[in-house]
Amino acid sequence: MAGFKKELTQNILPFWMDKMQDVENGGFYGCIDGNNELHKKANKGCVLNARILWTFSAAYRILQKEEYLTMATRAYHYIKEYFIDYDFGGLYWELDYKGNPVNTKKQVYAQGFALYGFSEYHRATGDREALDLAIGLFHLIEKYKDKEHGGYFEAFTREWQTIEDMRLSDKDANEKKSMNTHLHILEPYTNLLRVWDNEELRTAQRELIDIFLDNILDHKTYYQNLFFGEDWTAKSSAISYGHDIEASWLLYEAADILGDRPLLNKTKSLSLTIANAAAEGLEADGSMIYEKDGQHTDKERHWWVQAEAVVGFMYAYKNTKNIIYKEKATRLWQYIQNQIVDTEHGEWIWSRNEDGAINHIDDKAGFWKCPYHNSRMCMEMIENFNLK
Repeated sequence: MAGFKKELTQNILPFWMDKMQDVENGGFYGCIDGNNELHKKANKGCVLNARILWTFSAAYRILQKEEYLTMATRAYHYIKEYFIDYDFGGLYWELDYKGNPVNTKKQVYAQGFALYGFSEYHRATGDREALDLAIGLFHLIEKYKDKEHGGYFEAFTREWQTIEDMRLSDKDANEKKSMNTHLHILEPYTNLLRVWDNEELRTAQRELIDIFLDNILDHKTYYQNLFFGEDWTAKSSAISYGHDIEASWLLYEAADILGDRPLLNKTKSLSLTIANAAAEGLEADGSMIYEKDGQHTDKERHWWVQAEAVVGFMYAYKNTKNIIYKEKATRLWQYIQNQIVDTEHGEWIWSRNEDGAINHIDDKAGFWKCPYHNSRMCMEMIENFNLK
């Protein structure tokens, strides 16, 4: 496999540098739609901006190009100035295009991504303020965790009180806990541990891994359950192939950074089992489908699912030396290059529909369409697998 550095530096990152910087109101535009039209007055999401911060911070750390540091710093200052709620703590969910808060709820998922971005900016630059912001978010997230049953609630009001609608998006179930939020607390905690070796953080991370292995993972199927009640009663039967393969490597990475050999061995074994279960979502063309719920199978090929599958199967290959996993990753990368990369307009399309047609309904860049999954795939291949 080759071409990851070229894809990152000549296609993905230039798209965000050239087309998404909001020169009038600061930060980054909120949307380029599926027809490649820029919407200058689109609202700006916390998750997108935090992911931009993480992406360009990591790109600067790995490739040492000053233009990446400039972008990371732009994202960092915008988040500090507009997204942070200095009265009640945490970050707002959504701003208008001028930077005014329009949705002030505290989605724990978004706090996790901000922590991820701040910790990576510190990792790339040594900026102490960024580390302090990341540590502050860690303490805030821990303050509002479920002390009785363990884990993290989905969302709160601006003032960190209970909220009726806890959903991350319109597609999600309105339940108190989700696999998705826990996965994206696990991920930033791993990154924070790289720069802040703290026993409270280590304890929280061990508890998170145990929650995945004991509560989230279905030990009959080795798929992850998606939604839960407060006491970890499963509330969904859907299978998310992309989240399963993503969790397979993020769980291994989380256990690895802790340096706990028994926990790592247990997690390594289960991560391979999760990857094998997720492989059932692979199609004859090498791609991975979106999800399955009962008798309904959604065969849309989302950009992020393909990217996470490349990384997940490469980690499975790393941990087994079984060439079959590398072959799966290679076929996925070929599919991405042929079907997902937008060679005309830059970046990647959102997805291909089951019939192979390009999905023009969902964004090219927006609230959920970001440079994080695909850039991270490229950087994982460059940094950890020496594949340029």
